Amino acid sequence: MLIVFTLTGCQTAAVPAPAPEAAPTAAVPSPESTPTPALTPVPEPDPFAEQLAAMTVEEKVGQLLIGGFEGTEIGDQATRLVQEYQVGGLILYGRNIAGAGQLVTLTNGLKALNGDGIPLFLSIDQEGGGVDRMPPEVRRTPGAYCVGQTGSVPAAQSYGDVLAAECAAFGLNLDFAPVLDVWSNPGNTVIGQRAFSADARTVAGLGPPAARRMMDQGIIPAVKHFPGHGDTAVDSHVGLPVVDKSPEELEETELIPFRAAIQSAGTDGQVPAVMVAHILLTQLDPERPASLSPAVVTGLLREELGFAGAVLTDDLTMGAVTQSYGLGEAAVLAVEAGCDILLVCHGPDSVPAVRTALLEAAASGRITAERLDESVYRILRLKTEYALTNEPVSPPDLEALNAQIGAVPVQ
Repeated sequence: MLIVFTLTGCQTAAVPAPAPEAAPTAAVPSPESTPTPALTPVPEPDPFAEQLAAMTVEEKVGQLLIGGFEGTEIGDQATRLVQEYQVGGLILYGRNIAGAGQLVTLTNGLKALNGDGIPLFLSIDQEGGGVDRMPPEVRRTPGAYCVGQTGSVPAAQSYGDVLAAECAAFGLNLDFAPVLDVWSNPGNTVIGQRAFSADARTVAGLGPPAARRMMDQGIIPAVKHFPGHGDTAVDSHVGLPVVDKSPEELEETELIPFRAAIQSAGTDGQVPAVMVAHILLTQLDPERPASLSPAVVTGLLREELGFAGAVLTDDLTMGAVTQSYGLGEAAVLAVEAGCDILLVCHGPDSVPAVRTALLEAAASGRITAERLDESVYRILRLKTEYALTNEPVSPPDLEALNAQIGAVPVQ
């Protein structure tokens, strides 16, 4: 920086004779500074956009799918899902789990099968209680209701830690838990004690801390079943539950825990994934179940609640969907509604049918390139943020894991 100093001369106290009048000095103009040209900021490279640009439509559509398969070993069905259909992930059920060593071998084998591909979501419904998918060598995990009866945030955090530890021990990275439904209908058989409580504020106070601890341990929690499956009488596995509540009534109960998970996380950020239920909310969308409804997925979840993470459907092969829609059409409607990840958990022909329908919709422009890229971008970002990898895991320390499960406070 150039600094200009002005020097002022000193006058003497007495002057014997006036000095000759000096000729006027021409004013010297100050040099005008040359403006520094503004620098055009160079945009930071976006690794997800670059990765997306290098993908084919087939690869993009594959990333939208989490498929299920039969058997405790890698057979033809699992091999096709990973290598031919290039699915974004797989879900494991009790049918896939026979023992602790077998489960580690299976998940490591699936990763090896994926090779250098985009790492897989290896997912599970591990809630504890009545939905406990862990191998028989692992101690049974308390369910959310037993934890909820304590009314204790530390107990909920301990529960979240255990769910995360169980997943990590066996190479799993995505858990469809915790349940944020409110068990407000005593006759509800599909939720029941899978919920923390029949009181919405208790669920809101315990569910998000459990999810946060899972996040802290590097496991992706997908909270469910938005916008609330607790006040239903029909099991969505076999039929379509109908909820005739106004938006105001939903705000009074069902939405309270989801708002807490999405909007009240403060500097910790919102939960990374939300699963949408197959329930018909007649006053929001009288025609389509929530999982296929733009009014619910885009309007309520994204725009009103401000959710920016990944939206997953519940299993599209459930009766609530298949009784009214073909599987392929349901998948296209789900993407149009704003869902990012589609669960297709049962049937050897289900994933091929969904994949074909999505490719046809993309080719016709029904699913635009922008809409497809929007979902795949979220998926790539989520997998990177949680450091998903194709690297194998070592056999778990079952004694330590069982001790941790036994230490969860319950009532």
